[in-house]
Amino acid sequence: MMNRRTFLCGLTLGTLAVPLAAEAQQPPRIPRIGVLAPGVPASYVSRYEAFRRGLREFGYVEGQNIAIEYRYGEGKYERLPALAAELVRLNVDVIVASSSLETDEAKRATTSIPIVFALHADPLGMAHVASLARPGGNATGLAAAAGPEQMPKQLQLLKEAFPPISRVAVLWHAANPNGARGWQEVQEAAPSLGIALQS
Repeated sequence: MMNRRTFLCGLTLGTLAVPLAAEAQQPPRIPRIGVLAPGVPASYVSRYEAFRRGLREFGYVEGQNIAIEYRYGEGKYERLPALAAELVRLNVDVIVASSSLETDEAKRATTSIPIVFALHADPLGMAHVASLARPGGNATGLAAAAGPEQMPKQLQLLKEAFPPISRVAVLWHAANPNGARGWQEVQEAAPSLGIALQS
């Protein structure tokens, strides 16, 4: 006849064994990449196919052993903060930002999830990294060769290549901090070169 202690011990071990067995049967967690982009999906098709191809070279196949969460601003920059926050809520393992604007929003949304920017005009000037050699923090990536401070030099080279030039149109985006800084710096340089600017 089974005594009370044997019965309770068996019941406890049996109760513990059920969740452990269920837990052992759960599939392993698949790493997730969050992708934050300002435009429409169609404008990133070739870029993201190259990204997925690069992942495959390292053994990561989307839908098999890695998941990618794409979030697009659809050309509305004001949507980026909410999209970045959504990726953080999804607890992605890393956020890939297309450029400086998305990096800025991702940095506002998280200080712990790693952020990799594809191309950043001025990561040091925007304080997204501590230095180019040692980024520190949670952001890193590819810095553009010419940040906003290089725009006056570009204007000077344009004048040297085409001396008669007297009017130049500058395309920039007011929502992008680098665009605003670049526009300000190129305005300061234009008068000494005899160039009138059109924004």
